[in-house]
Amino acid sequence: MKYSIIIPTLNEEKLLPQILEQLTSEIQLKGNEYEIIISDGGSKDSTQDIAEKFKCTFIKHEFPIKENISAGRNKGAKKAEGEWLIFLNADVRLANVKKFFNFLEDNIYTSSYLAVGGHVKVFPEEEIFSDRLYHGFYYYYFHMLNFLGMGTGRGECQVIRKDIFNQLNGYDEKLAAGEDFDLFKRIKKIGKILLTDELLVFESPRRFRRYGYFTVSMMWLKNSSSIVLRKKSISREWEEVR
Repeated sequence: MKYSIIIPTLNEEKLLPQILEQLTSEIQLKGNEYEIIISDGGSKDSTQDIAEKFKCTFIKHEFPIKENISAGRNKGAKKAEGEWLIFLNADVRLANVKKFFNFLEDNIYTSSYLAVGGHVKVFPEEEIFSDRLYHGFYYYYFHMLNFLGMGTGRGECQVIRKDIFNQLNGYDEKLAAGEDFDLFKRIKKIGKILLTDELLVFESPRRFRRYGYFTVSMMWLKNSSSIVLRKKSISREWEEVR
């Protein structure tokens, strides 16, 4: 198995069908070269029905204690058989599925990179000027951090070699936020990370629309700073926005 696509979910019936429709209808790989794993945190809506409709492997959190996204991703990774783990959020779409996987096949699969981060933009039909400005800035800001040796990449799209993921024990489940930054920071210490706009994904702007870019950015900054300085996040929970 080459690739395991892992999507953590929690009540994602509205947006999950978009990415699953893309992946199941447009991937050019053979059926035995990839798998799709839905790692669910205990959805109360039709998320499970949707996953089963698209014949995904479905893992459901059954315990009363709420599961964070780190635990969900790790649970999916434990089930994964692929040599590369592709972590996508449930509220994203790939800009071009064929281009996405062709790039991985031609430039990453047998390369010396340990992880790859994609470029994130807002759904084109919902994008406004502030979205273009904000996401463009963050893409180049993350490039600068990686150049300086920090290692970072947005959790909406992270591609990681499974052996490296296992070596580092995956995402830190003690972190309610900033787990994506933390893992790439640890990967950067042992090898090469690539950030590329060849892996372009579009995300829902729902969190930015509800709280605004300033508030979300401040939470990102506080959590990442706390992880660097104190090895724990400020946020105790990353609020569900649907």
